[in-house]
Amino acid sequence: MRLTFYGVRGSIPAPGPEYVKYGGNTACVHLRLNDGTDIILDAGTGIKKLGQDLLSTNSDIHLLLTHNHWDHIQGFPFFAPIYQPGRNIHITPGLTTLNEYDAILQQMTGSYFPVHHKTLQSNIQLKPIDAKTSSWTINGATIYRHPMNHPGSGSSYVIEADGAKVAYITDNELYPPYRKETDFLQWVEFAMSADIVIHDAQYMLSDMPAKSGWGHSVAEEAVKLALACRTKRLALYSHDHIRTDDDIAAIETHCQEVIQIAEDRLEVFAAAEGMSIDL
Repeated sequence: MRLTFYGVRGSIPAPGPEYVKYGGNTACVHLRLNDGTDIILDAGTGIKKLGQDLLSTNSDIHLLLTHNHWDHIQGFPFFAPIYQPGRNIHITPGLTTLNEYDAILQQMTGSYFPVHHKTLQSNIQLKPIDAKTSSWTINGATIYRHPMNHPGSGSSYVIEADGAKVAYITDNELYPPYRKETDFLQWVEFAMSADIVIHDAQYMLSDMPAKSGWGHSVAEEAVKLALACRTKRLALYSHDHIRTDDDIAAIETHCQEVIQIAEDRLEVFAAAEGMSIDL
């Protein structure tokens, strides 16, 4: 399995020279399984570049959405494969508290976008998975789902395939002031022994309490989770759009120092666009 980051920002894209090292596109991660299966996590602006990379293939595309906030679906109208005649695209919506499973398509209607989703020539299939179903398969991969702590809720995912385990837990507030959908120990069980945990790390302690309840985690909290679930790698993800390259590098260094103090072998790094990892 090869994992590639195409978008790592939260809330809104961050263009400009101060955001080059880690990238300014919003959430999108691509998994290419050993059998050629393409699984995409979220459809933020990073999916535009991924679409160009997938044009040379004709394999089915499986898109797993966490939720419908714009930074997770806004790249979809610019995803080139949706304009390919006959291309099969399977979309699994996140479990949100308002069951708007087709929001990713409804953004291509009315006054929102000039191309209506009904005119697309690809074969787009929305595949809502019943809330009672906690796991299912996509070719050789097993997908697990857990509700995230975020306004409007949504879904986090674990993908197991090719002998590897990936946990994708973004837009998740580990210690929210509102009722938790999933508590810390449940997250530990969900991501236990993962090869990599990709977790929201949008805030620092200095951002609190002003942003408590906004649905994102403090970076040190993500480290605490990674240590508890004994993962091999932690990718700090959903970088705040105000963070420059220097800011993110400082957060990365700080989290690595926490690991050194804990005398653990956890590898922690800030996710960056274009970064690929073979698992």
